[in-house]
Amino acid sequence: MLHGREVEQARIDRLLEAARTGRSGALVVRGEPGIGKTALLDYAAAQGIPAVRSAGIESEAELPFAGLHLLIKPGMALVDGLPAPQRDALRGAFGLAQHDPADRMLIGLAVLSLLAEEAAEGPLLCLIDDAHWLDRATAETLLFAARRLDAEGVVIIFAARTGEQDFPAPGLPELALTGLAQESAAALVDSRGPDLSPAVRYRLLAEAGGNPLALLELPAVLAAEGNDSGHGPNPLPLTQRLQVAFHGQVSRLPSATRTLLLIAAAAGTNDLTTVLRAADELGAHLSDLQPAADAGLVGSDRVSFRHPLLRSAVYQGAPLTQRLAAHAAIAAALTEPENADLRAWHLASAATGPDETAAAALEDTADRARRRSGYSGAVAAYERAAGLSTDAFARVRRLVAAAETASEAGQLDRASRLADRAAGLSTDRMLGARLDLVRATAEFGAGKPLSAHQLLLAGADLVRTGDPARAARILMQAVHTAWYLGAPELAEIAAHINALDLPDAEPMTPIARYTVAGIDGRLTIDLRDAAAAARRNGADSPRDLVQMCGVGLVVGQDEQSAELAQTLIAECRDQGRIALLPTLLFFRAETELFLGRPREGRIAALEGLRIAEDIGQRHWISQMSSYLAYLAALEGRERDCRELVDRALAEELGGAAAPGAPWTLAALGVLDLGLGRVDSALSRLELLTVEPARHHVIGLRALPDLIEAAVRMGSPERAGDALDRLCGWAKVSRQQWVTALVERCLALTGPEAKADSHFQAALEHGGRPFEQARTQLLFGERLRRNRRKTEARNQLQSALETFDRLDAAPWAERTRTELAALGVGTTTRPTTGVLARLTPQELQIVRLAAQGMSNRDIAAQLFLSPRTIGHHLYKAYPKLGVLSRTELRTLPLDVA
Repeated sequence: MLHGREVEQARIDRLLEAARTGRSGALVVRGEPGIGKTALLDYAAAQGIPAVRSAGIESEAELPFAGLHLLIKPGMALVDGLPAPQRDALRGAFGLAQHDPADRMLIGLAVLSLLAEEAAEGPLLCLIDDAHWLDRATAETLLFAARRLDAEGVVIIFAARTGEQDFPAPGLPELALTGLAQESAAALVDSRGPDLSPAVRYRLLAEAGGNPLALLELPAVLAAEGNDSGHGPNPLPLTQRLQVAFHGQVSRLPSATRTLLLIAAAAGTNDLTTVLRAADELGAHLSDLQPAADAGLVGSDRVSFRHPLLRSAVYQGAPLTQRLAAHAAIAAALTEPENADLRAWHLASAATGPDETAAAALEDTADRARRRSGYSGAVAAYERAAGLSTDAFARVRRLVAAAETASEAGQLDRASRLADRAAGLSTDRMLGARLDLVRATAEFGAGKPLSAHQLLLAGADLVRTGDPARAARILMQAVHTAWYLGAPELAEIAAHINALDLPDAEPMTPIARYTVAGIDGRLTIDLRDAAAAARRNGADSPRDLVQMCGVGLVVGQDEQSAELAQTLIAECRDQGRIALLPTLLFFRAETELFLGRPREGRIAALEGLRIAEDIGQRHWISQMSSYLAYLAALEGRERDCRELVDRALAEELGGAAAPGAPWTLAALGVLDLGLGRVDSALSRLELLTVEPARHHVIGLRALPDLIEAAVRMGSPERAGDALDRLCGWAKVSRQQWVTALVERCLALTGPEAKADSHFQAALEHGGRPFEQARTQLLFGERLRRNRRKTEARNQLQSALETFDRLDAAPWAERTRTELAALGVGTTTRPTTGVLARLTPQELQIVRLAAQGMSNRDIAAQLFLSPRTIGHHLYKAYPKLGVLSRTELRTLPLDVA
């Protein structure tokens, strides 16, 4: 019976009831030690749903996937049925097969798929206790899976201590446990200690603060202090008080029993064989376990402590020399090859100074962890190995490995500190370049592009002579940082790349030449040809090719960028390289918008945002949010637009200097322009003409908006520079759609007598649907003013059809106003057709299904479970009415 937890039990009941109907859910239960988290997990386990359990173990917090293995072990027979990339990633993570390091989010997807398979015959409950002690690899994997639960009938409940650093789980619902109410606390005390004196009972209720474990464990301590007075020493913090209560029980046990318990506490395992083997080294035996079992501290057949605080009390209460001896004995007992990692950590814990044997063992452990994608555990092992090193060069090598691995794991602050330590111990140029790259990644991640840029230049300079290919890769990263600084920095990078002695057959050579040509504005290279040449030379795709998509957008090769981005996205999905997806999905979203497919752009951006949030890529959270703000602006959703702008410019993402800042300026400018607030629109859009936004993709694309705003304001002189830049861009890009924009802007700013011919030329050159419709709107407005009604009506009606199809509500309303002035009635269309009935996720799933993909293949592509895909298709198809799969396959996404 749980006292005073009716509200909490009801919340768990709702989760489990939903699971019985096929819905999934997750919950993080937080609270201080002893507050009743485990009791709530036990309550959930007793409700009749099949359950699997795991728990974080403090001594295994640096062993990759230690906690995950306990949870997944019951379903390992199903692993072979997973898609090959997921199967290989999961088996590699558990050390069951040789496998290149997998993206840790791919392992999370494998876990999600496996849990869904386990729940195929009915609901499944996953309980994870002491989540704050989970190894980081397990925590990241389970959180990834938990955030993607949908229609599998799986419930995951985590129990973790309260605190910002204790198992952060953004995006998951939480249940905070506080102390029991006075009435419930009193009932618990009276049910367990009816004979307590009034004084002890009063003090117990006062000091326990409603903590259930304290209410059960402190009576003996308080009674020993003097149960007549009810007064005692000054109160201790609750956790310390509980440890004192536990240790008081331990201190009364025989010496050999305490030794056995210390071995068990240090080992952090219930494996009696290992504990007894180590205890034998220190003179303790199985028979010595009985006194602890009689006292109710452990089980009689295994060393399972009644509560984690009891284990902590045993360990912390022992003298240091005894703890060191315990770890040494455990290391000696762990002779099996599969225990090599655990043995290495116990050797390290037993060391009293530099110890090369322990250091070498830990370095091997770190190497294995890195190969298994257990990056956090690898960092800890490399760093500890460096601290134990007796050889100076080995110490530096291990610190460099720790810094690079921390950078891979996204632990950027830690990576920077480790790099600084290593740099102070070595003058080796190659190591210096590697460390500069680590620190640059950390600086860029912290929103400091200038310092990141300087570090990248320094790193490239260190290796440009001995390894020009490595220098080229570093400089390509510097292109990205320079983009956030300005044209001078970009020009400097181009000069550095040109100075490299790169052979024609080098994989980076075509990429470098294309990038430099794009920066210099002398583009004579087609993106398709450059990417193909890089592949022939052996470029690492998609890693080496990703930034080419961005360069292609800057020079106006939108179709080529779209093709390359789509190809690289498919490669990332096949290879499980999830960390690259936000970058590529952003490029994909941009190209879809520019090519007139904003709905597909939204789908890509929403997926990219979700992944970026999962893996903590703040840069892309800002970029995706600002892009979505732009889409909201085009549709006239002012409130949504401003909320997304606020998110993109959040302080933790860099504030006004956040990566998405240029897109937010464009979003607010287009919003104002569409709603007729041309003064405000012009002020915002002019900010995009200042470095570093001036040379960004959106800085170029917003030039026609600025020119229109200036003309409508009656200040065409403010459009002069923008028009010159637009003309220059058209000349360099040699794209017909850019020429069409130039002609439209010349119609607005040039002599009145030539306006019609410029508008006609713009329409003849063609262009993207939204821009073409805007040209028709502007031309139609001019024709109406000149009383050429029939011509005006034709232009305006065509524009309205496009605006309606693209959900560009402000522009559609402006067009309707013009048509009304001509006496032409129009209807306001509430939707854009049958596909508008679907959510973006449903739309994405339906389109993939219409292409003939199976639920399983769609699930692998979208990082969801097959059962969730089936659930969404079941909801989506009725919304589509009579459309068949064949019709869906051929239906344009933006069909009216």
